[in-house]
Amino acid sequence: MQQMKEKAPRHPGAADQVDAERRLRVDLAAAYRLVALFGWDDLLATHLSVRLPGPEHRFLINPLGWLFDEITASSLVTVDLDGRIVDDSPYEINPAGFTIHSAIHAARPDAQCVIHLHTVSGIAVSSQEQGLLPINQSAMLMNGRLAYHDFEGIAFDHEERPRLVADLGSNDAMILRNHGTLAVGSSVANAFQTIYFLERACAIQVAALGGGTKVSKPNDAIQALVTRQVATFGDIADRLLWPAMLRRLDRIDRSYRE
Repeated sequence: MQQMKEKAPRHPGAADQVDAERRLRVDLAAAYRLVALFGWDDLLATHLSVRLPGPEHRFLINPLGWLFDEITASSLVTVDLDGRIVDDSPYEINPAGFTIHSAIHAARPDAQCVIHLHTVSGIAVSSQEQGLLPINQSAMLMNGRLAYHDFEGIAFDHEERPRLVADLGSNDAMILRNHGTLAVGSSVANAFQTIYFLERACAIQVAALGGGTKVSKPNDAIQALVTRQVATFGDIADRLLWPAMLRRLDRIDRSYRE
């Protein structure tokens, strides 16, 4: 009986890397459009980034001067960890965005995507001494995952990077004091899901505290239960949430894919 030859293992080649970059470009452009759609953008400020495949430690970030609802897959700029633009993009990038995002991408191999926002509610909670209170379901989803980093001025100084990374630790969400919110994830979908619930928690807290009455906080046993429940979410962001978000964008305007 003739023995069947085993197939040689398939190693990712240049075509695979190009396909992977294309998917990441589309996902990141979609995330920018969603930030604009949800009213989370801040003129030309704040950034979303994603690490590209390969050993070069390069990542994609938005071109300075483009509104978030204008971002397309092809407009995203490729930079290295030293802030050098490494593709033929005619655009420049924001140095403050590079400082924050490059620090996290360099220190956290698991942080493929980094999202940083300046929303009214996020900045409001970042300016409150007690930070995020576990007084609603969205806030409790952040239990055990949320870090804080003190404000050190506009993030132009690269010497801030080690302190920012140390404060983030292994967490996937952070409140930048007097500044805004930040989330990281193993995919654009995961980072987006985290920033969504963090932003929603901040908005609920601002509304609750503005109601002029004492707020209710679930007890420690309930807090611990929610933490365990969150650990069972699995791949819901990639498998269900993100395809739904892309369908929503496609119904509105598919140009983010260009």
